[in-house]
Amino acid sequence: MRRLFAILATVVVMALAPVAVTARVQWQPVSGEVQGKSLTDAKATDGVEIFQRSGTIIIRTQRPVQVKVFTILGQLVSQATLPAGTSELRLGSRGIYMVKVGNITQKVAL
Repeated sequence: MRRLFAILATVVVMALAPVAVTARVQWQPVSGEVQGKSLTDAKATDGVEIFQRSGTIIIRTQRPVQVKVFTILGQLVSQATLPAGTSELRLGSRGIYMVKVGNITQKVAL
């Protein structure tokens, strides 16, 4: 019984830890050109490009878009409306995230 309780407590702590780490993240505008390979095809995705670089998710768009970022467990990390241009989100923890931009969903590994 103690072993089951210890396992359950560990799972709960691990599930809540990413929320505490990522609760302070905010999207920031990026000045200059973004270097690197886009994870999406801008022509096929209505002008939206998603990049990843050194623990950062970068989105370049030609129009304002609604963005949501989730952990692989489905926890919401960030939700924002981004203006046209390039914006970045610096995350404090590495992992796999799902980025939803409008009707586009992309997996991003940091």
